[in-house]
Amino acid sequence: MRWTDIYDIAISLEEKYPDIDIINISFPKLKEMVVSLNYLDDLPNRSNEKILEAVQAAWLEERDSNH
Repeated sequence: MRWTDIYDIAISLEEKYPDIDIINISFPKLKEMVVSLNYLDDLPNRSNEKILEAVQAAWLEERDSNH
């Protein structure tokens, strides 16, 4: 995955961190969590606030669709 694979990242985050409070997570922590995914094949510094916001929104959507 690359940083632009927003929905794939969101699915992976939900699988790995199903109990995280997505709304109150800081962007530095979110970035750290995405970088820790074994599937990310991109440089950590390629993310930015816009990408992290999109990941957070997609993750919320993913969680909502599963509950």
